[in-house]
Amino acid sequence: MPTRTGLILYVHNYEQCVDFYLNRIGLPVLFTTPELTCFEFGGSYLMVELDDRPDLPVRSGSPASCLRFNVPDVRAFAAELKSRGVDVDYQEHSWGTVAKFLDPEGNLCAFKDDETFERQIRDHELKRRHEAE
Repeated sequence: MPTRTGLILYVHNYEQCVDFYLNRIGLPVLFTTPELTCFEFGGSYLMVELDDRPDLPVRSGSPASCLRFNVPDVRAFAAELKSRGVDVDYQEHSWGTVAKFLDPEGNLCAFKDDETFERQIRDHELKRRHEAE
C-alpha cells in the first residue's frame, strides 16, 4: 500500500495555477522546483506541474475530473473565493452543498460540505453492517 497518494495537474499556465492554489485557495506548499509546486491536499498532495508534453492538445469542452475540497462551511469558503475574484457556482442539493469553480487552466474544482459527505459514509457503513447480519 502506498504511504502517500496525490494528484498531478499538468498545466500550460503554470504561474497562474500556482498563484490560484496558493493565494486564492490557500493550500500550504510542501515543496517547489522550477517547474512544479507540490501542495498539501488534505491527507494527500496536489502537484501543479508545467506540462512537458507540448504535442498534446489543450483540453476543450467539459472537464473530465474535479478536484474536491471538503470544507465545514461551503457558503463561507465560496464567499471567500468570490472576494478573491473567483467566479463560483454555489449550489444546494438534497445530497449536500457544493460550490464549483475553475482554476486558470480550466480544471473543475469544488467545495463540498463535509457534514453530509461524512454522513453518507456513515450511512453506507451502517447499511453494509445491517446487510451482513
